[in-house]
Amino acid sequence: MSILNISAYRFVSLDDLPTLRERMLEQCHALALKGTILLAPEGINLFLAAPREAIEAFLTWLHQDPRFAGMQAKESLSDDIPFKRMRVRLKKEIITLRHPTIRPEGGRAPAVAAATLKRWLDQGRDDAGREVVLLDTRNAYETDAGMFPQAVDYRIDSFTQLPNALAADQARYTGKTIVSYCTGGIRCEKAALYMQDVGMENVYQLEGGILKYFEEVGGTHWQGDCFVFDERGAVDPSLSPAPLKPLSSAEDAGDGAPHT
Repeated sequence: MSILNISAYRFVSLDDLPTLRERMLEQCHALALKGTILLAPEGINLFLAAPREAIEAFLTWLHQDPRFAGMQAKESLSDDIPFKRMRVRLKKEIITLRHPTIRPEGGRAPAVAAATLKRWLDQGRDDAGREVVLLDTRNAYETDAGMFPQAVDYRIDSFTQLPNALAADQARYTGKTIVSYCTGGIRCEKAALYMQDVGMENVYQLEGGILKYFEEVGGTHWQGDCFVFDERGAVDPSLSPAPLKPLSSAEDAGDGAPHT
């Protein structure tokens, strides 16, 4: 497989969006990259594909901007470029929650590494002895492709519905450790900050999301594949392209995973 696919994001204050958009689009076209870059006052979110040399050249260029220095990308491979064109879009938020008091660029929520989460799931508790509750922050069509089977899955159609779902179910999380997760880390980071903002305790995000979990520990405790937002449809725990195979309702449910 000769095509490198990357996803990356960073919450950082950006105030030169039109100029930045033009510079990024010019650089991407010069390197024949395809995919999508989202820019907003709160940061950047990108999904790009090309031969490795072109991707590495773009990242070297990007990291010259101090705001993006050290920004790490999740990698996977494919035989073909899974995007038809290159787009750089300006948005109000790089992941829409519509809660303006949540400003991730001001500081991250605590994160748990993939290996640590695997250990917690192996032992059935976190290191403080608390029960661990996994919260899937993705949309229902994404969880249908695969999930941690014991996770809370609210069957939402949009990330903006998550606050109301949590508000109606806060008692579930009392006295427990909460780990929010998503595809690449962006939604679970914002969700964790929201939960902290409304007073929920012992809240963590899964560092790097499902893709980083697959990269570091494989598919342990996971069921199915991971939906991705390109023409591959999904990737399996080896990060190889996988045709979408929705879990059956029986397989999907798991213990303690409501579908409401």
